[in-house]
Amino acid sequence: MLTMIAFAMSISFILAAMDHNRLKNQTIDNQQTQMKKSEEIVLTSIDTIEKAYYLFGEHKAASMRDVSARLIQHYEQQPDFNQWSFNELKQKYEYDIYIINKNNVITHSSMKSDIGLDFNSCCKGLAKTLDDRRNTGQFYHDGMDIEQQTGAVKKYSYQGTSDKNYLIQLGYDLQNDDIFQQFNFFTTIENLTLRDPLISHIRILNPAGNALGYSADSLILPEGHRSAFKHTLNTQETTEIQGLWEGEKVYYRYIYYKSKYDTGTTTERKVLQVIYNDKELQSLLSANRKTFILQLATVLCITIILSLFISKAVARPMHLAFHDSLTGLKNRAAFDEAMIRTLASQQTTTALLMMDVDNFKGVNDKLGHDTGDQLLKRVAESIHKTARKDDIPARLGGDEFIIILPEPGSKDAIQIAEQLIDSIKALTVTKTGLSDIPVTVSIGIAFSPAHGEDAETLIKHADEALYASKERGKNQYQVYNA
Repeated sequence: MLTMIAFAMSISFILAAMDHNRLKNQTIDNQQTQMKKSEEIVLTSIDTIEKAYYLFGEHKAASMRDVSARLIQHYEQQPDFNQWSFNELKQKYEYDIYIINKNNVITHSSMKSDIGLDFNSCCKGLAKTLDDRRNTGQFYHDGMDIEQQTGAVKKYSYQGTSDKNYLIQLGYDLQNDDIFQQFNFFTTIENLTLRDPLISHIRILNPAGNALGYSADSLILPEGHRSAFKHTLNTQETTEIQGLWEGEKVYYRYIYYKSKYDTGTTTERKVLQVIYNDKELQSLLSANRKTFILQLATVLCITIILSLFISKAVARPMHLAFHDSLTGLKNRAAFDEAMIRTLASQQTTTALLMMDVDNFKGVNDKLGHDTGDQLLKRVAESIHKTARKDDIPARLGGDEFIIILPEPGSKDAIQIAEQLIDSIKALTVTKTGLSDIPVTVSIGIAFSPAHGEDAETLIKHADEALYASKERGKNQYQVYNA
């Protein structure tokens, strides 16, 4: 019964666990699918606005090229920037103007807050690009970039002076542009965050790690996040790390993005930072766990009840297959198996006691088979009580019994034989009322390996010793002697 219950419990647990894992994986897959859809919406929004600027924004690049050429000409006429009126120039051309020297420091600008900004300190990758652009003297323009001090989304252009001492940078605020207002991805991000409880926030990072819409000072990536960001930027692999957002545990997911339309050296590549929580996932998993426990408990109860019924139905036939139905001792089949197993594992000796009830035929003839059966039961009880814990008693058939004694001394086997003779003799006289018919036992003893190393030989020699004891007057034991 215990074996069947254990088996049923194991099967039930495995099936329930498989179902639980299936639901768990399905829930996680659903979350990942939802995450990818949100990521695709944001990336599509960025892609759309960049495509719009690519198709309709060439006039802005042409305008910036023209203004840059005019400022270069103005520089050649007046190389002292201290004499320039940057506010008037901004009003005239409608662009922010920056002058960057050889050390990549902004020395003059219509944006006074940016004066003194050192690109070698804040943006080493951009600083190298600025050196290259200053030396070529050609006109360059990028796509969407970040205004360092305010985080505003801007478009920048660059052109070096003919003496290669300065780089004239123009800036245009895209957020005030009609195209940006029409395809504003910030609105898309905000709507996603409000609509999807899974997403806590989304940011778009440039190659320097600055987020569009955030000033450089207001958002600085911590070291672990910067490493994840750099890994994604350099390998194009999605990276994910744990962190905190407004005091709650969240996950930061970094996704690589490369523009198909913005070919600017510093603006072509971006990284999407998706901050999401797993509160909904944990809630679903908790519900799945409760369902799993309830299902498991239900299945276990049913299987235990079924096991009780089945084991009750099969226990008796299984027991009878290896035990004598009258005495409850092991039968011949069980004895043969035990004998082979004992001999195979023996370390020293094995003793075999074969016994036969003397004058048993007279009991059956005079008092009937029912009385004979009762006598055999009493004999079996006496054998069971006399045998040691590890001894194996069995009924071979009729009035023949046998006991396997694993690793006894010769004195132990003889002592047990004497106890059996005395107990069965006393049993016959006092408990069966058969004093007029003397019922005793004769016992034959054989030892392995001295009298045989295999079961067949040992049984044969124990049987020969049994008949020797009968020939010598019964109610005694004999040890095999060739």
